[in-house]
Amino acid sequence: MLTVAGAAGVTGLAGCTGTGGDGGDGSDGGDGGDGGASPTETDGTTMNGGASGSVKIGVLQPVSGDLQYYGQQSLWGFYQGFNYKGASDFTPPAETGTHTATVGDVEYELVVRDTQLSADTAQTLATDLVQNEGVDMLFGCTSSASATRVVKTVSKQAGTPTIIGPAASASITSASETCAENVFRANENTAMDARSGGKYVADNTDISKVYLFGADYSFGRAVVNNYKTVLEANGVEIVGEKFVPRGYSEWEGLLDNAESAGAEGIVAGFTVATLPQLFTTMLNGDYSFRAVGGFATQITTGILGQTLQKVLGEPLTKEKLQNAKLGPFTSRYHWNQYDNEINSAFVDSYTNAYGIVPDLFTSGTFTAASAIVQGVEASGSTEGADIAAEMRGMVVADTPKGPDGYEFQTYNNQARSAMTIADVVPNEEENWDAAIMPSEPAATVPASDTTIPKDSSEMGCNL
Repeated sequence: MLTVAGAAGVTGLAGCTGTGGDGGDGSDGGDGGDGGASPTETDGTTMNGGASGSVKIGVLQPVSGDLQYYGQQSLWGFYQGFNYKGASDFTPPAETGTHTATVGDVEYELVVRDTQLSADTAQTLATDLVQNEGVDMLFGCTSSASATRVVKTVSKQAGTPTIIGPAASASITSASETCAENVFRANENTAMDARSGGKYVADNTDISKVYLFGADYSFGRAVVNNYKTVLEANGVEIVGEKFVPRGYSEWEGLLDNAESAGAEGIVAGFTVATLPQLFTTMLNGDYSFRAVGGFATQITTGILGQTLQKVLGEPLTKEKLQNAKLGPFTSRYHWNQYDNEINSAFVDSYTNAYGIVPDLFTSGTFTAASAIVQGVEASGSTEGADIAAEMRGMVVADTPKGPDGYEFQTYNNQARSAMTIADVVPNEEENWDAAIMPSEPAATVPASDTTIPKDSSEMGCNL
């Protein structure tokens, strides 16, 4: 029996937007179309396991409300994973209902439910999917609060294989309370942001002193704590840290404090609720430090671009943006960061179907779908437990970051992948609705350097 605990019974971790959960993006959110290659058209993708039948997957994403775009791009990326692996187009709308993808002799029945970015709702829906719908697997949760609740009260108790994504809290796959043999995540997380960006700042910039700012809930604290660990380990001095409520706007005094402390860089662990106010104050002030962190989804990037246009004037130029002291920033994934045939097919298909280039969450959710299909083909089974067994330690063959671009770590079922570092440049992509975009990669951080190591004091999971 599943324990259905209410909000008073289970304390869910706050997430990345703080509206009853998080945005799952660690910095702040896409779509698919005429067809990626089928398994027979790419090398090494078909395991010929002889599987046939169906796999029923319960999908939990927010597809309504102010942040429905987070759920949309997560679903669009997931759909594109099946689209790429199959021989026919699979580009259903990002809405609740049941959508069926066919790959070889296997049908993947995706039962989509709207979490509304609520941990309570996500738990109720997950319970229903397992108890009444009889799903073989669960996938989703944009909110880290929702993901944590579902893992604790449904996935671990029922033993249902679960792939979390794009919820970004590092603790989901590093804390003993949430890690489990049947819990996986392909999407990148806050620790990967910090380990990539922090080391790059230490090794490739003149920044030797950093002031850390973060939202006063689990997402902001995760960003600050991970950056602090990485920066200090690489010889960068932390001259202060401050947590403020989401939506905080009185930035002049706090930025003055960072300047007085001798900060040469600041890390801003916030989302769209706070970043515009911070950057407006910073750009209008006479500060010597740079802002570093992670590239956001289109929502935040669009608002930041509008802020830059107001302060710097139109049109934005590379010179104006360089003088604005923004970046370099880490990218978990953006459409222009990886040059390979899989990504090219993904970008074309996604853009044709949804009218926008793939965004921050989409590579991870594509990879989740690709890994499920690979697990079925490798095991020759459509049983959730058999698929999960194949996923442990799996090197995922087909991913937007290239062939074999993601690998599930055996000690915590978190997929490691490369990350890129990019500058802020004026937008040149017609299917990206923002005045700014990431540049081509200034550097690529290899997968081996992006995730929390097994022997780290930060790693509380050892499967």
